[in-house]
Amino acid sequence: MDVGIDAGGTLIKVAYTQKGKVHFEKYPIAEIEQVAHWVNKLDDCQVCVTGGKSGVLISLLDRPAQEMMEFEATHLGVQVLLEESGDLEDAYLITNVGTGTSIHCIQDNAQERLGGTGVGGGTLIGLSHLLTGVTHYDEIIALASQGSRDRIDLKVKHIYEGKEPPIPGELTASNFGQNFLAISDELTTEELLATVIGLVGETVSTVSVQAARQCRSSTIVYIGSSFIDNPLLKEVVTSYTILRGSVPVFPKNGEYSGAVGAMSAITKKTK
Repeated sequence: MDVGIDAGGTLIKVAYTQKGKVHFEKYPIAEIEQVAHWVNKLDDCQVCVTGGKSGVLISLLDRPAQEMMEFEATHLGVQVLLEESGDLEDAYLITNVGTGTSIHCIQDNAQERLGGTGVGGGTLIGLSHLLTGVTHYDEIIALASQGSRDRIDLKVKHIYEGKEPPIPGELTASNFGQNFLAISDELTTEELLATVIGLVGETVSTVSVQAARQCRSSTIVYIGSSFIDNPLLKEVVTSYTILRGSVPVFPKNGEYSGAVGAMSAITKKTK
């Protein structure tokens, strides 16, 4: 059995082979000791660990484990997933939306980190809690899917009312920018949560489109734990990326890219 583990700031993602099939599991970082216990009980396995908490996890293992740089593991994992789906290109951008967001340019099978933003899944959960008191990720996503941003976000077309704007009118001019003070008590939890997801999605996609120009590619591959069971965030990112002139790609199991890369590194090493 080959086991790849991506121990991040919020989640632990695991990819492992068993009887020729790849399996995926995820756990909250608070369960890192349980994950280590599971690995320690495995017979005849090779383990590769990546991510910010990889050192902590390795210290809990009673077997040798390979450690891989997070960016390299993510690059390799995305490459494997894109090859499986037939979407692999020579140049593309990777935007990894986890607790925060990291952006990488892939050219000629080499990766370079271009930057990122502190806006990501941590922002989504933190702002949602501050504005509504809702804390659990699943509840945030479910409620946000029922909400509208129309009364809260200010769009370009609202500023240029009655005339043709110089840029697409559907672009957001200001997140949370409407003059809604008079109706602030009327705003629903669903509206507020939908607007938080809109802010995160538009920030991530705007920064990505700008970075893609630097990478000389119009293809942006979006991965990361923030997209898990979050169709609204995916919808916002997709529409805004297309509106800004780039092509979004969401590989299947993209949130496990780091774990897949770590697992694949074992396979490559043993060949």
